[in-house]
Amino acid sequence: MMPSAIAADMPPDLTSCDREPIHQLGRIQPWGFLLSATTDGTIRHASANISEHLGLPAEAVIGRRLDLLLERKSLHDIRSRLQGLRGQQQIDRLFALPLVAGQPPYDVAIHFAPGEVPHFVVEAEPSAAEPHFDAVGMVKGMMSRLLRARDLAGMHDRAARQVRAVLGFDRVMIYRFHPDQSGEVVGEAASDRVDSFRGLRFPASDIPQQARALYCRNWLRLIADVGADTVPILPEPAPGEAPIDLSSSVLRSVSPIHLEYLRNMGVGASLSISIMRGEALWGLIACHHASPLLPSFQRRSAAELFGHLYSLQIESLERAEATRQEQEAQAARDRVLASLSEEEAPIRSLRRMAEEVRQLIPCDGIAIRTAEFKDASGMTPDAATLDGIVATLDRSDASRIFATEEIARHYPPAAAQVATAAGMLAIPASRTARDYLILFRRELVRTVAWAGNPEKAVEQGNDRLHPRRSFETWQQTVHGQSSPWLESERRVAEALRVTLLEVMLRLSVGLADERRGATDRQELLIAELNHRVRNVLALIRALVSRSRESAETLESFVTVLNGRIQSLARAHDQLTDDRWGPVALRGMIESEFHAYLGDRLDRTSFSGPPVLVEPQALTVLALVMHELATNAAKYGALSQREGSVAVRWQLQPDQSLLLSWRERGGPAVSTPNRRGFGTTVIERSIPFELQGTAELRYARGGLEADFTVPARFVQIGAEPPPQTHPPTRSGPPPRVSGIAMVLEDSTLLAMDAEEILLELGFERVETVGTVAAAMAVLERIGSHLAFALLDVNLGNETSLPVAEALHEAGIPFAFATGYGAGLALPPALAEVARVVPKPYRRQDIAELVGRTLSGG
Repeated sequence: MMPSAIAADMPPDLTSCDREPIHQLGRIQPWGFLLSATTDGTIRHASANISEHLGLPAEAVIGRRLDLLLERKSLHDIRSRLQGLRGQQQIDRLFALPLVAGQPPYDVAIHFAPGEVPHFVVEAEPSAAEPHFDAVGMVKGMMSRLLRARDLAGMHDRAARQVRAVLGFDRVMIYRFHPDQSGEVVGEAASDRVDSFRGLRFPASDIPQQARALYCRNWLRLIADVGADTVPILPEPAPGEAPIDLSSSVLRSVSPIHLEYLRNMGVGASLSISIMRGEALWGLIACHHASPLLPSFQRRSAAELFGHLYSLQIESLERAEATRQEQEAQAARDRVLASLSEEEAPIRSLRRMAEEVRQLIPCDGIAIRTAEFKDASGMTPDAATLDGIVATLDRSDASRIFATEEIARHYPPAAAQVATAAGMLAIPASRTARDYLILFRRELVRTVAWAGNPEKAVEQGNDRLHPRRSFETWQQTVHGQSSPWLESERRVAEALRVTLLEVMLRLSVGLADERRGATDRQELLIAELNHRVRNVLALIRALVSRSRESAETLESFVTVLNGRIQSLARAHDQLTDDRWGPVALRGMIESEFHAYLGDRLDRTSFSGPPVLVEPQALTVLALVMHELATNAAKYGALSQREGSVAVRWQLQPDQSLLLSWRERGGPAVSTPNRRGFGTTVIERSIPFELQGTAELRYARGGLEADFTVPARFVQIGAEPPPQTHPPTRSGPPPRVSGIAMVLEDSTLLAMDAEEILLELGFERVETVGTVAAAMAVLERIGSHLAFALLDVNLGNETSLPVAEALHEAGIPFAFATGYGAGLALPPALAEVARVVPKPYRRQDIAELVGRTLSGG
């Protein structure tokens, strides 16, 4: 990744890649074109392929005004979006925009670029917009599935599977960075035509520092064709002038070394989505394809939005774990301080403190070293080695904890005792040197699987560096190190450091050393203040960087987001159950209360005529009911045993719906001083989206609310009877193995079916959307295919040819359809076909697979 200009003054090495200006290569990828213009619309730069799109050569375009090239309305839309951008890192998108009269539309990305002269960049690619693609519904479904994962590892695998389903790449990896900046594949979804990298490590040099910085600015990066020729941006910079900065560019070209790296890996197309932890790069969603691939801009944008929400979910889980550990540390601190007494021997108090620390941070041994006391328990180095370690610590920052997995790296004589103590975590007990509580861990010999030899990350060529050519698994046995000290353990140690300082202060030797005692008290106050300030700053950072216009904290935002997604999911389930027809109002309301009360609805009452709500109004009402139910469960009537909620509705003379909410028996109610986001949803959603009315009254006896929904959104009729499900199939679940295939043209439904089949026990699921793709799977792995689930209607074709091929090959299969009893099949298939209705349910598919594989 290092051009000859950089190499001229210094020999090439790994740091050369870190110095390469990859954001200023002056070229773009060829699937679209680029224009840059000043704020008055004068064009400064144009990609050399502009004539292919606008019919004028770049030389004729540069210096002209944008309004002479682009459709006036489209330019107006572009300028309107520019008005809303804040800073040089924000990108906005417009889909299916007619840039030139009579020509096909384009998908457009716009952003402001850095430079002495203010200017913006317009990047356009021929539109591949899918008219019925629902990005919001797609991402909502992806997040809903993600939140059902049992643990973080399962969440990573679900994320990889769903991104692969949306974008179509052969391999999608969840790639997490370690503290040493190496990366590990912690989740993966891959087809059988590419190698699996699950569990492999990649050296830090594979992603140079400036590339990591760009990942923090630009969340999504696509290389559609590794072998494609790039397009220069004109005019070329004058001597001494820097090329245009493309840090936020969608089309920005790629370093030749990175392209060579991908070719060596057998990759024809690549896409990366950043996973951020606050302002830091946590990892990547890395996608590879064996051949060129250009997903539509719509799908890329949906995947990028999912990356944002996925980052928030990871941060939320890690923050919740950190909070739990901090609470445990605080409890330990309180126990220690409450048990201290002036009569107790000082060494006994310190030992009890050490045991409390050991309960929170696993270790093999612990040592206390102060000016007055020396004590050790468990597996610790001998006294001479321990003295050398303390002397080494004295030369470091004595006000901070010190953690290492390899003591010998800092104090070489310790290498002789790695079987006893290979790693340590030292907690300073005072600002003065030589006072420490030190935790030790013994050597843990382990094997690390690398994708290729990390010591051969690059090879020296005649003209420049070349990336390594082998990515075969390379096993490295690590000696002399302990298990790593986790970041969460370091945080606990830092929190307990303040407590240890206080213990030492209480146990200090009287008034004879008053000056030292005053210094320790000052350190205690500074450390405590510093600890609390860090907590406040962390909260402020969450408010600033992860809040939306509602100004809620990140945790609140994630919780509210999850609740609202679940509320919309419940409404969506009702809509799909009723085939997107009117939905019973009572069922929707009851489902929101079920989320909090389960089947215990004895403190709620619902009454009103059988009213059905049109689909376009259902999600609005569901969100309003969700917010009301949430408030009632947390703060209102349902937060107390005797509280109750009554929901009533009736049709008024003009056939509009009057919906009333009454809470009784809860805590006293008063008008809030500020309006939260939830209250805004309750008060404004129905008036704004449905042109109805909403009125909230904070009566002392309980919250009261009345809503009016216009007549066009409701109708009177017989509500459908409560849905009944067939009894659960008796006997054990079906025993399955091998590979399954899903033929389904709806991405959301395909992901549902894939997830269910994996949960039933199939080792892998091949998901395809066309007859041709299904036939290709049969040709490739037909003998290993154990079961196939086929959607009958695939838009312009049916799955019947695939069913006939499966029948001839003797491979069990079943149909999925929304046709119900009206499904017409050829006689040969009608005799053997089994059918499951849409939408998919796990129980239905489990029973279907069991019947199909057993021949019953």
